[in-house]
Amino acid sequence: MINFRLIRHLWLFLAVAEDQNFSRAAKRLGMSQPPLTEQIQALEQSLRVQLFTRSRRGAQLTPAGAAILPAVRKFADQLERLELAVHEAVTGHAGVLTLGAITSAMIDVLPPLISRFKQDHPLITVSVREIDSAEAIPALEAGDIDIAFARLEGSLGRHLQSMPLSEDRLAVAMPKDHPLVAREAIDLKALADETLVMASRDVSPVYFDYLVGLCKTSGFAPRIVHQVRSVSSQVAFVSCGQGIALVPTSMDKLAPENVLVRPLQPEVKVVTTAMAWHGVNRNPLVDALIDQAKQMFPS
Repeated sequence: MINFRLIRHLWLFLAVAEDQNFSRAAKRLGMSQPPLTEQIQALEQSLRVQLFTRSRRGAQLTPAGAAILPAVRKFADQLERLELAVHEAVTGHAGVLTLGAITSAMIDVLPPLISRFKQDHPLITVSVREIDSAEAIPALEAGDIDIAFARLEGSLGRHLQSMPLSEDRLAVAMPKDHPLVAREAIDLKALADETLVMASRDVSPVYFDYLVGLCKTSGFAPRIVHQVRSVSSQVAFVSCGQGIALVPTSMDKLAPENVLVRPLQPEVKVVTTAMAWHGVNRNPLVDALIDQAKQMFPS
């Protein structure tokens, strides 16, 4: 039997954990603080463990609370997906396809792909979640998403399959007053003494290691001072005078006025977005989107 009381208590626990404050959490939930406090206390009594320590600064998770938080977050996400699937079924929709995508893929690859897919499958609901490239494989393996659109290359594991959708020429983003700006194209060796802003290895380990390998092949170890969460953040850091960055040439469209982008010479191409999916026990709608992608992004 489903314990709906426990489910509600876990939702409340998650709200307090995210806000780190009972008053803010209660306001966000549309309830007063005393009932929220009482129900958290009831959850603690039920689990026989203290989940929060209360102080003037708010509510901090105890070690026990921090330990269960990841599982509660995953449960809440799965519950939202279940709720969406039930709602879509009741309203006559034929299914839900959940996609995980990096920000650049949501700007470039996904809009035309989803638009075309929904024309052919009007009763399918497409749900998109923002992820980092490093989150793609765990999310696919856990079944949290059906398809990932991320910066992925090489072997992804025993059960995962992938195909590249877009690639771009590698370039250098630098302040417009940088001495190298005068060159139409830049040799990678010219960056040996430069301060680099890189997309974090935690976000995209394969891409990070590939770029570091390119630098070492050119005879130098890159001086990486900043590691950031996205390619757009790299350009933003360059704009703030924090160094230069290796980015796809297409970032030239998004660069601010004080940042210029110059291609590398000789040409180096990188996969900017790959599509990945689980090879077994997958949502039958996955095959339909794969076929659509093969038509729109032929290799």
